[in-house]
Amino acid sequence: MAGLEPLYALARAAISRPQDALVCGVHWELVRHGYRCLGVGDQPGPDEKKSELLPAGWESNKEVYTLRYTSTDDARELLLKAIMVEDSMILNVMDRSSQKVADVTLAVADYINPEHLDDFHKVYKNTEELRTRIASGIIAPLSGPSEKVKKEPEAEKKDADLLRDYDPLRVPPRQPPGTRAPSWPSPLSPFAVGGQDLDPLGGRSGGMIVDPLRSGFPQPGIDPSSGIPGRLPLGAVPPGARFDPFGPLGAGRSGPDPDHLPPPGYDDMFM
Repeated sequence: MAGLEPLYALARAAISRPQDALVCGVHWELVRHGYRCLGVGDQPGPDEKKSELLPAGWESNKEVYTLRYTSTDDARELLLKAIMVEDSMILNVMDRSSQKVADVTLAVADYINPEHLDDFHKVYKNTEELRTRIASGIIAPLSGPSEKVKKEPEAEKKDADLLRDYDPLRVPPRQPPGTRAPSWPSPLSPFAVGGQDLDPLGGRSGGMIVDPLRSGFPQPGIDPSSGIPGRLPLGAVPPGARFDPFGPLGAGRSGPDPDHLPPPGYDDMFM
């Protein structure tokens, strides 16, 4: 833990309890990971400066230690509260920019020798475990989101490229620019029913309104826009408009087949 020794020597006069020494060690781990201390308390004070040292009065409350830190690039500001609960210390750290919180609980006796507060070389123990707990419980959870945010735009751009030409509500599916859309199926196809209702230009048959004059099958040349003798005057039907015929269309159309009519009294059992 290079660098902790001179820090401990400077803070030695304020260290009177084992939890003081543990806070000093936690402080140095934050410094090692690119943070600098701004001061004590929840709110900024006058003339604050980034420092690797512990600020004056950091040990005034032996039950709750409150320190504020900022990253060297000013991207994050952390609020550290070290709370004593019996023989354990709960580290609660909040990133003020993202409001994300990380917690770690440390047993003071696992990392500090209370009888050697005057000897730096004996006061700390299990230092590698302490470093691992701080790194995995505080540093990693609070530093992860910013790295993720940097990667998200590139991932979102790839997803947008894949979905740009896909539209499940469009019939037919959108085609790449510069290509010719496929032709509509023939109205003679039984699957063409209803197709005209989907055609915004109205240039094909096969709609839901039954029109024997536009069914797609060969029919005698009857154009209702030119009028129907004895029924519709000339121009009564606009050219190209949908027309539902009423009654027989002309004298040339065949009538009912007499064979289709039942003989008189066919259902009389006595005949």
